Formats: sequence, structure tokens, C-alpha cells
Amino acid sequence: GKGPFRWVALSGDPEDLRRTDALVLELFPHDEQLRRWITLAQERVQFQGLPARICWLGQGERARFGVALNDLVARGELSAPIVIGRDHLDTGSVASPFRETEKMLDGSDAVADWPILNAMLNVASGASWVSFHHGGGVGIGNSLHAGQVIVADGTPEMRVRLERVLTNDPGIGVARHADAGYEDAVVTARREGITLPMIG
Repeated sequence: GKGPFRWVALSGDPEDLRRTDALVLELFPHDEQLRRWITLAQERVQFQGLPARICWLGQGERARFGVALNDLVARGELSAPIVIGRDHLDTGSVASPFRETEKMLDGSDAVADWPILNAMLNVASGASWVSFHHGGGVGIGNSLHAGQVIVADGTPEMRVRLERVLTNDPGIGVARHADAGYEDAVVTARREGITLPMIG
């Protein structure tokens, strides 16, 4: 359930992004890798276009941070909404037998059901934008992957949708890897309360 989590300050104001940097560090104070990355990014990563940041967050962490971002917007602590997305290579959103899903334990490297399920789950969960595409990093026709974007606009409706999308999007990755026989995924599913018929 751990993967790339990207967010963009739609205001264009770097101060909004700095406030979100502070928030992610407040929420996950024991994640030393996250602290090192955010500190390094603040010092060395220049913005091109709208101020944006990316980090790696796991199952449960994404929903917690997304809802907290929405709450910042609702309280007026940010000057505009935040858009949240991720890379195409996320844990449950890709079938790429030459890269991300190469040599899956159960041989499901190229099974396209998982990224299609991911896309449809994000639609049903209330994502602002869902995409389905192919070729990411390995050439056209050699992979399939789903993308999702959701906007934290400060409204109660989006708070509910953020909780659903940012729980279910990585959750399908936990399910996929648990189904394939990865013990870490089984442990994560049990810890996070994800009910999976295949693991009891």
C-alpha cells in the first residue's frame, strides 16, 4: 500500500506548499525518511509551474494526509484548493510485466484486471479525475495503468470522497499483492482492516 503521493498548490503560492510540508511532518513525525526528503526538497527542488511536492505514503497515511489537507483549506489556512494525485506506478494501478509487476509471485505480471479494477474503484469512490493509459516507461502496448486525481477544496463532500479514494486507491494494491501471496501485503491488510476473502 505504499507508493507515490503528489500534491499541488492550485494557488501558485509557495507559502501554501510550505504549510503542507509542515503538515505532513506533523502527521508523521516518526518517519525519518519522509523528514529527510521534505527537508531536502525544500532546500533543493525548484518549482516549475505550480508549487508541487511528492513523497511516499502508505495505506492509511494517504487518507489521513488528504483529509488533513482538506481541513486546512476549510479553515482558510491555505489560499486555494490542493490537488492530489500519484504516479502511474502505484501498487494496485499497473500491469507492467517488464517493470513494476515483473515476476509476481503468482505469475500475474500482465493481468490487466487489477489496473481496470483500480480505475473503476476510483470512479466509484469519487475521484475528481480518473485516467486509463498504457506504455508508462516501457513503451506503448507494454503496460496498462490507471491514474487518479482528487481535489481537496475544503468542503464536507470532498472530505468524504478524499477518505474513500485515498483509502481504496492504495487498498486495491494491498489486495492485489495479498492475492499474489506477498506476506507484507497480508500483514498490511490485517493491520488496516482490509477484508480479503482470499486470506480469511
